[in-house]
Amino acid sequence: MTYHLLLVAVINLLIAVALAPLFEGVIRKLKAIVHSRKGPPITQPYLDLLKLLGKENLRVTTSLVYRLAPMLALASIMVVALLTPMGLGAPLGFTGDFIVLLYFAAFSAVAIMLSGFASGNPYAYLGAAREMMLLLTVEPVMAVALVVAALKSGSLGLDNLVNWQLAHGPSVSMAVAGIAFLLALQAQAAKLPFDVAEADQEIMGGPFIEQSGPRLALFKLTLWAKQLVFSFLLVQVFVPWPRLGLPAADLAVTTVKVLVVVVLIGLVDVVNPRLRIDQSMNYYAQVVFVSLAALAFAMVGA
Repeated sequence: MTYHLLLVAVINLLIAVALAPLFEGVIRKLKAIVHSRKGPPITQPYLDLLKLLGKENLRVTTSLVYRLAPMLALASIMVVALLTPMGLGAPLGFTGDFIVLLYFAAFSAVAIMLSGFASGNPYAYLGAAREMMLLLTVEPVMAVALVVAALKSGSLGLDNLVNWQLAHGPSVSMAVAGIAFLLALQAQAAKLPFDVAEADQEIMGGPFIEQSGPRLALFKLTLWAKQLVFSFLLVQVFVPWPRLGLPAADLAVTTVKVLVVVVLIGLVDVVNPRLRIDQSMNYYAQVVFVSLAALAFAMVGA
């Protein structure tokens, strides 16, 4: 049993670290195709990471928070990957439920904010403030969507949420909650129209403006891994079918479904202009009502 959990943990971490840049490359290629360009190869994100990792590690401050933030951000997302059933189950599912998962996901965003605040750059400060506003708006949507699944299954454990959905099939409340989760995923992935925290043309990278070299590589990998892990969480909790009974086949099917979600994220990114921060807040205030509607359906048994 211990060896099995260790194997699943290694697979989840490899997926989060090794596949995240590839899926980001797919989004870049899709954007190029829509813009009638050839675009970079889908392996370009790997090359970007290697280039950044080989550069000098420059720092604008000696602050401990500034120095540790990239490592803390990536480490927290790796914990989220270990708590997420990514085709073969959640290797750390016995140690925490989806509440713990959301805490670690939020901690990753907090690390980005603290890095921006600690850098002393006014653009980084503004980007960190925007990141905070998005966090306070988007996280409740995902939390309520997962609470709907918890109410239906009678458990907070992510594996139990998946197993209940597999056994009982689709329902109105889970469908609405899944839509709300998908709408929130666009902001979690920091993609247009909700990349207001980075906003290159406005605040020149926001919290990342003073980041370079290996530090910037860790932050980029953090964002790409978060996008991939939350896509896995979406398809596993809300659309876990079909289940073939063979671990390798189930993992392959789940990965294909995640690819579809990532492509959808890329399409929304490429055809929409950036929203202002107040427009983003208003939009997600409406998405909160969608998630609350799902909760109401779940409470009446729909």
